[in-house]
Amino acid sequence: MDVELLEIRQHMGRFPPFDGLSDDLLDAIAEQVEVSYFKTGSNILALNEMLNDLCYIRSGAVEVYRSQGELYNRLGEGDIFGHFSLLRNHKVRFPAQAIEDTLIYFIPKAVFLRLCEEDDHFADFVELERPRLESAAEQQKKSNDMMVTRIRKLITRYPVMVETSTSVQHAAQQMSDAQASALLVLKEGSDNPRYSFKDSEGQTWQMCGILTDSDFRTRVVAEGLSPQTSVGEVVSSRLITIQSDASVYEAMLTMLRSNVHHLPVLYRQRPVGVVHLSDIIRYETHSGLYLVSNIFNQSSAQGLARLAPDVSAAFVRMVQEGANSQMVGSALSTIGRSFTRRLLEMAEAELGPPPVPYCFMVNGSMARNEQSIVTDQDNALILSDEFIPEQHDDYFYALAKIVSDGLDACGYTYCKGDVMATNTQWRQPLSVWKEYFQDWMANPTPERLLHSSIFFDLDSCYGEDLYVETLQDLIAETAPKSPLFLAAMARNALNRTPPLGFFRTFVMEQDGKHNNSINLKRRGTAPMVDLVRIHALACGSKAQNSFQRLNDISKTQLLATGMSDKLSYAFEFLCMSRIRHQMIDLQEDRLPDNNIEPENVADSERHTLKDAFQVLSNAQKFLKFRYPMPAQRQGR
Repeated sequence: MDVELLEIRQHMGRFPPFDGLSDDLLDAIAEQVEVSYFKTGSNILALNEMLNDLCYIRSGAVEVYRSQGELYNRLGEGDIFGHFSLLRNHKVRFPAQAIEDTLIYFIPKAVFLRLCEEDDHFADFVELERPRLESAAEQQKKSNDMMVTRIRKLITRYPVMVETSTSVQHAAQQMSDAQASALLVLKEGSDNPRYSFKDSEGQTWQMCGILTDSDFRTRVVAEGLSPQTSVGEVVSSRLITIQSDASVYEAMLTMLRSNVHHLPVLYRQRPVGVVHLSDIIRYETHSGLYLVSNIFNQSSAQGLARLAPDVSAAFVRMVQEGANSQMVGSALSTIGRSFTRRLLEMAEAELGPPPVPYCFMVNGSMARNEQSIVTDQDNALILSDEFIPEQHDDYFYALAKIVSDGLDACGYTYCKGDVMATNTQWRQPLSVWKEYFQDWMANPTPERLLHSSIFFDLDSCYGEDLYVETLQDLIAETAPKSPLFLAAMARNALNRTPPLGFFRTFVMEQDGKHNNSINLKRRGTAPMVDLVRIHALACGSKAQNSFQRLNDISKTQLLATGMSDKLSYAFEFLCMSRIRHQMIDLQEDRLPDNNIEPENVADSERHTLKDAFQVLSNAQKFLKFRYPMPAQRQGR
């Protein structure tokens, strides 16, 4: 093959959908390509003309229009166009014009049809008109699907189940006979549809709890209860379950996050088995499981701090093994919560039992289960309304300081905005927290919400979960009915924009420290999180994770059909670009950060980054129209 043809195939082989083609197919393209040059402003395709070639942009920039003259898309190096017409009646429906001096490779129809016939990935890309961004995200998802095992594959037998009236002695005998370490407790009827099911005879049952061998020791034997005590009197109503089609990885994270060793597995609402932590260990020996175990085995803050390098090692291993951003974010958040919980246990051991009940609340990325390896701490204390500052605050300040200092030593740096429980403002009774949120939503200004928006990502880490759930309920009920609040939040979300210039080139940071780079958090993931949060608040979603929020949003009419999927693909790609960059930093003994240099990014990834930023940019433009400032406030 001569040098010119070799250059053609090498260039096309860098961009989707050609990057997945065999060498033979790339050779076939290169041998039959025709090359044409178009000056700025010249037409490449005219409306309704016959088209017999697929168009590939070798260099330059092209604008594609709808039949009425409206701009449809702006394309650059490595993009294709004309495939829509080739697959239909060969008449141009989307005319195209060069907006820079442009070089086009024309691929004959016969070669195009051969590619569609012989390569499924190429056919999917052009026949479904799948954008490059969606294709990249789906390809990654497929590779992840290959590495996960469904939790149902770990189930070897049906669960032991007894009614609430069964005596603890009889229940223990059934467990012993089945060589099981846990049993499920059922009652007739249903007052909780989430855990209700019908048996083979049509009888309705509700799972109301689980009893483990540990429960028998601590709740029955240690308490000296009669063998005839019913299991309904001792069973815990706290149920943590997982669906049978969830991955082993998800099951492991659920166990670690909830600090349980047994996990009932449901097919829809019907129990089909119980998995134990030891079952998970056989499949997840290289995960963060052992790190979390080590965290809870430490007896001092210094011991916890020595585990910081292990967090980085676990992060690198997860990325190398193909974990997606949701897996990485959830695992790192679980590890962060484990550090926090262990520090709280140490603090209570040092200070004594808390004088009143409390909840240690986490905010920001940890609440969303989206932590990265570069993170700070955002937390607060919600105290019982029995809290009396003069009597109790010294205790809770000391507790907060032990936790905050310990987290900093473990690599979770102090929050620059002082969103920490050591700040008196964020160490208040539940009633005060309710007033905070009611005031933020009733009397919002962009300035006031600038520093409080992080509290709208909130989750319980330790203590009285109900306190945080109460605030989540309050937000979900009030926010959708607060247009001024949503408008102020939307205005703030537009302060950080994606780094796209005209012609879809990148706008670089020029802050002196990271010149000619792009901060993927500040210009990508953070504004995407802000945008998704606003739509989630508007639809009353109680989800905290951005992907789960997008699922809730997709069930409403807030966004056009398919827009939630586009945002999800874009967010996943931006997150993984940031994650991979941080992994490379760690592997090369550099301090990980959020900045990438586009010239060091592969061509195909650079193009997909532009697509992701464009999705974000379009979604931001929609925000100000979807949540306008009410006329009364505008007139002031």
